[in-house]
Amino acid sequence: MNLKKFEPQNTTIGWVGTGVMGRWMCEHLMRKGYKANIYTRTTAKAAPLVELGAKVLPSPQLVAESSDVIFAIVGFPSDVREVFLGHNGILAGCKSGNVIVDMTTSEPSLATEIAEKAKAKGVYALDAPVSGGDIGAKNAGLSIMVGGELEAFNAIKPLFECMGKTIVYQGQPGAGQHTKMVNQILIASNMIGVCEALLYGYKSGLNMETVMQSVSVGAAGSWSLSNLGPRMMARNFEPGFFVEHFIKDMGIALAEAKKMNIALPGLALASQLYVAVQAQGYGRKGTHALLLALEQISGIHRS
Repeated sequence: MNLKKFEPQNTTIGWVGTGVMGRWMCEHLMRKGYKANIYTRTTAKAAPLVELGAKVLPSPQLVAESSDVIFAIVGFPSDVREVFLGHNGILAGCKSGNVIVDMTTSEPSLATEIAEKAKAKGVYALDAPVSGGDIGAKNAGLSIMVGGELEAFNAIKPLFECMGKTIVYQGQPGAGQHTKMVNQILIASNMIGVCEALLYGYKSGLNMETVMQSVSVGAAGSWSLSNLGPRMMARNFEPGFFVEHFIKDMGIALAEAKKMNIALPGLALASQLYVAVQAQGYGRKGTHALLLALEQISGIHRS
């Protein structure tokens, strides 16, 4: 398979999924000059892209038929399977030489399956999950972890550079997804620490603004503390990344760990705590809504 050079003047992108992250990621590509065909289940979310000239099509298959490189960022592995491998899915509309890119956090085994079925059709497939949440997506500052054929990665790396600052090729199909599991495992336990620390500071009567000045720049500093800590202090629990999606990710990581016969007790604890967050009605809030569940456990009632 020979890949052309994917430049704005000769490349149309396809985009499936225009949620809190996908909308911004697609917009960055469009602002760099790429024409876009999009498919979204919620048309209103695509309004900013339509204003920029994106064409909305009624199925992922039709998006693929009229595009060169097709990206998707959706919710769950079942959604990934449907939009890539379904009857009206992306692969059904692809032709030889297309590149398809799943930027959803999904199952490594599904990434491998998509790559195998794509290769049989002369299509390149990459799994390229991201980290950075809505802030990273809006600021084109995402970390993008890529698995798949190196030739395809090199060909579309300039497109990734429109969306992120850290773009790293991780290896064979599924390697991007495995790397994202490492990322999520790191975040899971860290979020417990961030929320417990802020809860302790509040309950002890400290001024949390001055506390943050001291602790965010030292050894205790982290992305979650610096970016989500202020949201928690402002009682803003709107999603940069949904609780229900994080529960999905932790479930994938725990299932993969079981296959590898390794114990991850910290991740298991975090998973159970987030199930409690969801049970309390916060599944569509951001991951920092863990603070709300811990407050409830401690009998702290705040507006």
